[in-house]
Amino acid sequence: MGKEWMTKHPYERGVLDEILPFAERIGQAFDTVIVLGMALLLTDLDAVTAFSAVLASVNCMGPGLGQGPWGRELFETAIAADRPLILDADGLNLLAAHPRPLPRAILTPHPGEAARLLGISTTEVQADRFAAAEALAARFGCVVVLKGSGTLVAAPGRTTAVIGAGNPGMATGGMGDVLTGVIAALHAQRMPAFEAAVYGALLHGAAGDAAAQVDGERGLLPSDLFRPLRRLANPE
Repeated sequence: MGKEWMTKHPYERGVLDEILPFAERIGQAFDTVIVLGMALLLTDLDAVTAFSAVLASVNCMGPGLGQGPWGRELFETAIAADRPLILDADGLNLLAAHPRPLPRAILTPHPGEAARLLGISTTEVQADRFAAAEALAARFGCVVVLKGSGTLVAAPGRTTAVIGAGNPGMATGGMGDVLTGVIAALHAQRMPAFEAAVYGALLHGAAGDAAAQVDGERGLLPSDLFRPLRRLANPE
């Protein structure tokens, strides 16, 4: 990653707008993004619209969003802002329901979400994960992180990357939210989309492995990754 970003003023590194509609999500999301970058957490639709238009360099949405009218309006607002956008969870479900090319996005689906985005079964996704990741990248014209054992990062015109880090203990609720925040924070620091996805997924997996070495894989929590993430993200 290098040290050059560490010498810059926070606003020169970029500002991440993490769009989170539910207050109970804020503590976890703040811990996630503060590890690697600067974040402002907005829950009011008017505030999201104004902030995205004026200051945010990257938008990140999906975890806890919901698919109701308010969530759909936030989804459309984020896309209309024409900023780099990281989509996860219900952001991906809304995209599956209202598909369109998103050349400035990074999608972070698990196999079930990938299946909905492609209109196929989860079994078909898992039968050929490389084909599924590359089909998603082609369909939406953007970077795709297909999560799972051997996470894949695909993008149009790029060689698909395989992430050789991570462990079964990371298959727990909220772990993908951490990954989304790490990738978004790196992208907000001006790291290109494909590189942010690759380095973010690798950092995430390596932090999970480091945490598992301390107390084991069973019972691993998303918050267990915060300390190793900080250590791994800071060059010696």
